[in-house]
Amino acid sequence: MTSRSGDSDRGSENGGSTTEPQPLVCARCGTEARSPQPTWTCSVENGTRRYICDTCSRENLRAIEGRLDSGWW
Repeated sequence: MTSRSGDSDRGSENGGSTTEPQPLVCARCGTEARSPQPTWTCSVENGTRRYICDTCSRENLRAIEGRLDSGWW
């Protein structure tokens, strides 16, 4: 069983049954998705996974590219 950051073995807390997957929420606008979306951006910031919807990703592309190391260019 894989767990997301912040989910610490919830299966052991409720008798071993699996829990429903939590919807993904855009860290910028709050849009929800029921499953991973191929057009969303995922980043790890301070050890926590953050998801950004495709609309916010497009609107903030320059800022995202500006944070990349020069090796990515």
